[in-house]
Amino acid sequence: MIRPAPSTRDTERSQALVRLVLSSIATLYVMLLYLTGYLVEAQLRSILIYNAAFLVASFALIAWIVRKPGVKPVRRLLAMVHDYAAITFAMIIGGEAMLPVYGALLWVTVGNGMRYGTRYLTLATGLALLSIGVMALLSPYLWQNPFVPLTLLVTTFMVPAYAHVLLTRTRQASEQAQTASLAKSRLLAQASHDLRQPIHSISLFTACLRDARLGDEERRMVDNIDRSLLSVEQLFRSILDVYTLDNGQVVPSAEVLAMDEVLAGLVRQNTEAARWAGVTIKVRPSRCHVRCDPALLGTLLQNVLSNALKYAPGKALLIGCRRRDGGLAIEIHDRGPGIDAQDLPHLFDEFYRVRRSRDHDVEGVGLGLSIVKRIADMLGLGVRIRSRPGHGTSVAIEGLPLSRADQYRPAQNEGSNRRLLTGLRVLLIEDDRDVLLATATLLQKWGCEVHSATSALDTTADFDLVITDFDLGRSMSGADCIDYLNRLHGRRVPAIVITGHDVRKAQQALNDTQVPVLAKPVRPAELRSMLLALKLDLQAQSA
Repeated sequence: MIRPAPSTRDTERSQALVRLVLSSIATLYVMLLYLTGYLVEAQLRSILIYNAAFLVASFALIAWIVRKPGVKPVRRLLAMVHDYAAITFAMIIGGEAMLPVYGALLWVTVGNGMRYGTRYLTLATGLALLSIGVMALLSPYLWQNPFVPLTLLVTTFMVPAYAHVLLTRTRQASEQAQTASLAKSRLLAQASHDLRQPIHSISLFTACLRDARLGDEERRMVDNIDRSLLSVEQLFRSILDVYTLDNGQVVPSAEVLAMDEVLAGLVRQNTEAARWAGVTIKVRPSRCHVRCDPALLGTLLQNVLSNALKYAPGKALLIGCRRRDGGLAIEIHDRGPGIDAQDLPHLFDEFYRVRRSRDHDVEGVGLGLSIVKRIADMLGLGVRIRSRPGHGTSVAIEGLPLSRADQYRPAQNEGSNRRLLTGLRVLLIEDDRDVLLATATLLQKWGCEVHSATSALDTTADFDLVITDFDLGRSMSGADCIDYLNRLHGRRVPAIVITGHDVRKAQQALNDTQVPVLAKPVRPAELRSMLLALKLDLQAQSA
């Protein structure tokens, strides 16, 4: 993971603060020389007077940096001249006893190069060589010992030259790493979009089949499709979760959640997976409410539960909550084979999997708990795993902040959602024929009147709201379609945007926080809830 580089303001400020620290150390050194008889009073007085002026100028530089941060070449040049002048003056006045101050000269030279780049390193080296030349001309000690300034000159040239080579190689390696990272990002972005489309359409088609009247054999076939799709979707989501979390594309948005509903939804989502694994999930009821991001918490718990279902098939599984240290902990206990002590420290490592002789058919690539750790860190939660070989494993998500029950706003149930969507006129804009057909079919099963189009320019139908894909080819984007429809109808059109690329990119293009953006593959329940919310808003406006 490439961390962002520190800001210019922090770099210059840290340079200025280190200058003050070195100045203080140099002052103590001068006092020590005076007390031990290596400097006379006249030398001490001259150095201390110059040092006082040096400190005043140094504080002025810090104030300048704080008030006007950014890249200021003139300020950097003045700071270097300021440093070299002080070092030159001290070494000329102090003579032999002040030779150790040459270390500060090297620090200034190499430090400027390391902080600001090779151009500043070259400039600093030139000023350093000029400084030593002035010392050689004006210092009696250096006149009497010509090999000393020669040594200083050679060192002042060789050390920055080597630093220049290192900086150049480091910059080249960094550029290659950034190029590779950008290429990887583009590949993942394109692969993400191309993979989301079929998964999205299959999910919608399967939801349509579930609403149809099927026989037992047909329902078993739909179950098998669901099971295969779930495996693909979980792997796909794991890879994308790692990518989006590592690139800072996720911003938590907390709301009050009822733990009973969170756990019930988790069990509902995994009913089929638990049946396939032969696992009975038991839930201890909880009346607690917490404040957390529902999507991130759901992803975290889903990954923990998926692990338990994979590695403890045919066993009972218990989910419950416990108050601990002023917060709430969610615990998932299984009765699987357990984990050996030597494996526990590595469970959060990417691609690490605990392998046993009969685990060859366990699906996954070892990203689940890595994602759990990333999300927990983002939410400020702790993850604790305890296990006893032969007895099972317990995973506790700790530190969920408790909230009051009166701050909770329950969602509508699914059956109510379906009835309330009857008669809703939807303009569906999608350039992928499979996704268009799947989405239109599902909306019609919910009772919506659907008008389909591949572009906003292709329809004149009346509608209540718009569902549009963001990525509609080169001619128009979803944001362009919404803008066109707003201008055409002379009002703000209610809309939902669905994208297979970066959600933030779509949000920035829309520049409208009231337009929800959903990431593919969209879960049917998520789309249905969003449609219901928009229809209720429309009814409230017309009332």
